[in-house]
Amino acid sequence: MPKRVIIVGSGIIGASVAWHLAKAGAAVTVVDEAEAGGVATRNSWAWINASWGNPEPYFRLRMRSIEEWHRLAAAVPGLIVNWCGGLIWDLPSNELDAYAAQRAAWGHPVRPVDHAEILRLEPNLRDVPARAYHVAGEGVVEPLQATLALLAAAQQLGAELLVNTPIKWLVEGDGKVSGVMTDVGAIHADEIVVAAGAGSARLLDSIGITLKMSTPAGLLSHSKPAPPLLHGLVMTPGLHLRQTAEGRIVAGTDFAGADPDGDPEGLAADLQSRVQAMVKGAEVLPLDFHTLGFRPTPADGFSAIGRPRDRPGLYTVVTHSGVTLAPALGLFAAEEILGGGRDALISTFHPDRPALQ
Repeated sequence: MPKRVIIVGSGIIGASVAWHLAKAGAAVTVVDEAEAGGVATRNSWAWINASWGNPEPYFRLRMRSIEEWHRLAAAVPGLIVNWCGGLIWDLPSNELDAYAAQRAAWGHPVRPVDHAEILRLEPNLRDVPARAYHVAGEGVVEPLQATLALLAAAQQLGAELLVNTPIKWLVEGDGKVSGVMTDVGAIHADEIVVAAGAGSARLLDSIGITLKMSTPAGLLSHSKPAPPLLHGLVMTPGLHLRQTAEGRIVAGTDFAGADPDGDPEGLAADLQSRVQAMVKGAEVLPLDFHTLGFRPTPADGFSAIGRPRDRPGLYTVVTHSGVTLAPALGLFAAEEILGGGRDALISTFHPDRPALQ
């Protein structure tokens, strides 16, 4: 009989876990308190990268996940990854050089580019520096589209999706975590996966498990659609920007967005004015809307994946960098849940580590 698994959360992490489990033959039910696609996911800048996330074990995990994105894009219908690469000059020059040297020593394909090369890569940029770094092997997805593609593929494999179904608490019985309590009663399974992003700590607390985390706000501005003005991702001091498949320029003070500090409209307008000043052809490009996401971030900044306190029937996958890490964490979670062991790349990211207790 296939193992029955409930996944709480339908963002990109939950969707990846669901697809990998369903592909491996598990009977999967994904439950979300809102619409499919999660909250943090749909408000993500959606950079697939290994350019950030020290120390080296986290870098290695991110590099593996980039490999898994290639596999996933080939296997899942409708899942589109734009391997557009990115320009980086958002640190002081000495720090940027030290960063690049460290990454190059680890095998990261980062290369220096001069002023002329920057303009060849992004001819519509103004005020570019004398030099920067370029990473060709990184990319971007449209986060909601990618998540819905994963969920649809999981459903094609037999997974069930229950949306607008709030989870009140986790259910215990017979010495294990055995289900979730919803507004219409309990749903039981052999395994419960908590991938509920910012809501994960509350659910774990319902059965006495502590997971220290924060949920910093991240605001991004979204322009009206425009003709192609940017080819890839651009990370400059105080402004990170990319252009979506439908032509919108999405910008934040960095790739995670910024805290609006009580004035989201003002921050969004300021971001759009910086886009207008930075990008030729965007001088009068208007702001269309802004998004505000809350990034589920374990207390030390790194993923929390595994069985908290070795609690039978319970598995947790909580992380920032959800878009980057979704393919690898989904694969590793499915393997561990179905008895295949724990991958060495997540050995240091157990939810029971002292920083999270």
